[in-house]
Amino acid sequence: MTKVADQGSACVVAQDLDRFIDPARRNDQELARLAKINTLREQGIDPYPPRVKRSQPIVALKGMEPQEEGDAPLLSIVGRLVRLRNLGRISFAALDDGTATIQIMVRSDRVGKDWYQDFWQKLIDLGDFLAVQGTLTRTRTGELTVDATAIQIASKSLQPLPDKWHGVQDPEVRYRRRYVDLIANPEIRDLFRTRAKILRQIRTYLDENGFLEVETPILQPIYGGAAAKPFVTHHNQLHQDLYLRISFELYLKRLIVGGYDKVYEIGRDFRNEGVSFKHNPEFTQIEFYEAYADYTQVMDRLEAMLSSLVQHVTGGDTISYQDSQISFATPWQRMTLRDAIGMATELDIEEHQTAEELGEAMRQVGIEAEPNALWGKLVDSLLSRYVEPNVQDPLFLVEYPREISPFAKSVPGSDHLVERFELFVAGMELANAFTEINDPRDQYERFLGEVFRASQGDDEAQQMDDDFVESLEWGMPPTGGCGMGIDRLVMLLTDKSTIREVIPFPHLREYR
Repeated sequence: MTKVADQGSACVVAQDLDRFIDPARRNDQELARLAKINTLREQGIDPYPPRVKRSQPIVALKGMEPQEEGDAPLLSIVGRLVRLRNLGRISFAALDDGTATIQIMVRSDRVGKDWYQDFWQKLIDLGDFLAVQGTLTRTRTGELTVDATAIQIASKSLQPLPDKWHGVQDPEVRYRRRYVDLIANPEIRDLFRTRAKILRQIRTYLDENGFLEVETPILQPIYGGAAAKPFVTHHNQLHQDLYLRISFELYLKRLIVGGYDKVYEIGRDFRNEGVSFKHNPEFTQIEFYEAYADYTQVMDRLEAMLSSLVQHVTGGDTISYQDSQISFATPWQRMTLRDAIGMATELDIEEHQTAEELGEAMRQVGIEAEPNALWGKLVDSLLSRYVEPNVQDPLFLVEYPREISPFAKSVPGSDHLVERFELFVAGMELANAFTEINDPRDQYERFLGEVFRASQGDDEAQQMDDDFVESLEWGMPPTGGCGMGIDRLVMLLTDKSTIREVIPFPHLREYR
């Protein structure tokens, strides 16, 4: 029975392989490369060897000078063949190993006439990965070059490289096949190096200022910390629904309760919301929390961190973003939300402190007001429509509605405003921060309000988190906390208009 089953499996595999090489699925170039792969195997050459020799990355050669021919050391480099020019008995090509590109020279009298004609000229294609041995020299034009003595295939490319002049331009193709985008557009590789540099510098700043990097659960039994819809999954063995986190907040504050004074986390959050130029269902965020600090001190720290980051990444305090000049020179402007909305709409939100009053005032000046919306939601809509899109240089807006800030301490003497700020730059919200609630009764009351809103159909309301409330009962010192979107920050510092450009593999609609 086993033998019959094995024969059946072999038949299925053979059929699938037939589909792989089906001429109807392959263009002429792909079929030609498949034929070359077969020829290599017939000659006993593995087109995909398990290992090749590499003495140093190509970038290490850039600081070297050629030596006399008898003293020149034999080098072993590897890389993708990205340029090829055959000139009879000599060829000039270029290898790119991800660190740099270098020219190689292949001479028939050095590598062997038969090998040059039968292997190099007939079986090698642009896009192939090659392992090249040779010595360093300079051509008559002064270009640093590896004079090849031996060449081995490291990986045969079945797909031809994109057109070298036009590259890959279609955004849909670029995002779906990011690997092709990276091959064809070296500037995209540089972009993600810049992204790594930004993350590294943020970590350096926080580490040097006494913060501890930590990790908190991605799968959570209760989601919280942001106004967002979660993704739901299920743990089979525990028979338990779990949520992909929408924020790190409530777990990081538990660590403050436990005795750490400064903590931060950089990681992925997941929100089941729409996709736009500044939204992706999974995104990278940093949150940091500092005991014995309030939101004004968090504001100072964020300003210091980001201004130093811009200097480190760009070499100055002004960046060009979408044809506008944005100055990160400190100090940054600070303004109450009340004043910002008043300047943009001539509405004074403090003169209309109920949803009914504010809604009516909005309608009187021709602004649409959502029926049955909370006062805080109406204020937020005014911010989103009339203030946020018009911000260029960094702007801190402070004092937000209590109704939309369930984890922020109240402004002393106010029953409807909290100690919260948001940072806006170039028409985008970049960061959100509070003086954190550390009164367990106050936090429990806020949760009850969220639960009520959820019962009224608000699918972005917070769940009750009894364990978090209990953690506050053990005592949390006065604390300031901040969350900031890394992807939007990278957009700014690399002058990209959409978040899809700065995420290696952004979420896309199902391909049809």
